[in-house]
Amino acid sequence: MKKVVICGVGLIGGSFALGLRRAGVVNEIVGFGRSVASVQQALQLGVIDRVGEDIATEVRDADLVLLATPVGSMAEWMARIAPHLGANTLVTDGGSTKTNVVQDAYAQLGNKVGQFVPAHPIAGAEKSGASAAMADLYVGKKVVITPLPENSPAAVQRVKDAWLACGAHIFELSHTEHDAIFAAVSHLPHLLSFALVHDLAQRDNRELLLSFAASGFRDFTRIAASSPDMWRDISLANRDALLNEITAYQVELASLRLALQNSDGAALHQIFSEAQAIRRDWLGK
Repeated sequence: MKKVVICGVGLIGGSFALGLRRAGVVNEIVGFGRSVASVQQALQLGVIDRVGEDIATEVRDADLVLLATPVGSMAEWMARIAPHLGANTLVTDGGSTKTNVVQDAYAQLGNKVGQFVPAHPIAGAEKSGASAAMADLYVGKKVVITPLPENSPAAVQRVKDAWLACGAHIFELSHTEHDAIFAAVSHLPHLLSFALVHDLAQRDNRELLLSFAASGFRDFTRIAASSPDMWRDISLANRDALLNEITAYQVELASLRLALQNSDGAALHQIFSEAQAIRRDWLGK
């Protein structure tokens, strides 16, 4: 690729840039961001080659545009680039939700929607910003592509090839399948982690509680250090699926509560044993 434009040069976008550069598959990487400071930092760290000044000019002859912004702002970026996309320019994204992003694409890209191939890299960390970017972030990690009916096979393959160059394993799902799955295994765990820390923070003896918090608390709440802006947008974007998962989790908590109320050790042991076995099997794979 001669030129890749990245909108959002933090962990996701910056790691994509570094991964492509390490693979030697791109000549120039141009960065845009929410602030001058963020893109200047990316430039200083060598994540990008150049700070973009005019989005219209840059996307006109780009081979690929990555939207690596919070999902709540992707519609705005799509509207900015839509009139200027070159005929051979493809667009992909790194959003953690797909149904809302697909809806935004149809609304904002119009007859150019076939040039947009949605994607979600299943990789990340609680840190954010260009300083958190890593060239090997996607090595061995899953990237889910959720193609649109308007995408040509060649367009889908070009986007797959870019992620493959970063070391990722590629999977395909529909956007609705994607959102239902990740509401359960990603979005709900983040919500629970934030909730636990917030609950303790409201208590009068929170300093005492936190002074005794050890590795279990640290591991469970690690993801509560993630970006509040990003997770607000994700939660709202995948609201319906996430509400379904919260309801299912409340049923599970009610079962645990009942077992405790009844001093039912057998029921607790069964739940804990099943969970232990499933996690061990998952971890082994």
